[in-house]
Amino acid sequence: MKKWAFVSDFDGTITKKDFYKIVIDKYFNEGKDLYNQWKSNEIKDIEFLASVFSSINQEEDIIIEDIKSIDIDEYVPTFIKNVQNSNGDFYILSAGTDYYIHHLLNHYGVDGVKVFSNEGYYEDKNVHLHLDSSHPHHSERYGIDKSKVIADLKKEYEFVCFAGDSEPDSHPAKLAHVTFAFAQLQDLLKSLSLPCINVRNFKEIERYLREKNYLD
Repeated sequence: MKKWAFVSDFDGTITKKDFYKIVIDKYFNEGKDLYNQWKSNEIKDIEFLASVFSSINQEEDIIIEDIKSIDIDEYVPTFIKNVQNSNGDFYILSAGTDYYIHHLLNHYGVDGVKVFSNEGYYEDKNVHLHLDSSHPHHSERYGIDKSKVIADLKKEYEFVCFAGDSEPDSHPAKLAHVTFAFAQLQDLLKSLSLPCINVRNFKEIERYLREKNYLD
């Protein structure tokens, strides 16, 4: 069994703004009504995202430039290298799509990171999702079941950390050995009486991991 893994949500955790919000703000004003339907549970998370991502109507080079403009926690690339240099593996676990995640990782020169997310591809001026209901990690609501991913990783690693910021992250938080909570996930986990460490950035996470001797 391998020593440890760090698993992080992407939008709102590594990035400072969700990609779907950028799309709605720039290209899909009608998405604001769709957002309200999603938040009132009239439509599923993956239905909301699929509709937003397929309503961009721009050439791919423009979409890629939009992706590269997304601000991230500037310490994340260093943090990932520090995890990897300390016998840890770094994973991204996102209910968004790997299409923009891979573009942004490449933009920041991040290597050696496996991405668990909904498969996405560019076609006809939009980003589309390829969902496989037979996949062992499939979720009808989110596209990907984050809890199942964490459960599988726990079979490989002695210690699994998780970081997230929103409701979908409350489910894997129940299984991770330690959860670092950003933003609204902090209050949500508190209301569920689930233990977590509240943080604002990855430097704070690194400080904790150094104190626990997981980082060299």
